[in-house]
Amino acid sequence: MIELKDLESKDIAPGCKGKFVNSENMTCIYWDEMKSGAELAEHTHPNEQITTVLSGELEVTVDGKGETLGADCVLVIPANAKHSAKSVSDCRVIDVFYPIREPMNLSN
Repeated sequence: MIELKDLESKDIAPGCKGKFVNSENMTCIYWDEMKSGAELAEHTHPNEQITTVLSGELEVTVDGKGETLGADCVLVIPANAKHSAKSVSDCRVIDVFYPIREPMNLSN
C-alpha cells in the first residue's frame, strides 16, 4: 500500500505539482496542484495516457483538437499524439500512462 500523503510532490511545470506512482507496467501521476492558468506545453511521448479530471476544469488539446474537461470527465490520449493542457480553474487530475512514464519536468 502507498499513502499519497507520504510521497514527495515533484514540480512539473509552473503551478503544476504531481506525485508519481509506478507499477511494473504503468505510471500514475496524482496532480496535487494544478493552479488556475497553469499550462503543460505541447509535447509527445510513446506512452498511452488516460486523463481523469476529479475537480475543476482542464482544457486539453490533442493533435490540434481542443476540449474542456470538467469533473468526472476522462480523455484517452494515444501514444505519440501531440498534446497540451491548461487549467481553466484549480484542478485535481489523475493521469495514467502505459508503459511506465519516466519522471518529467516541463518547467524549462
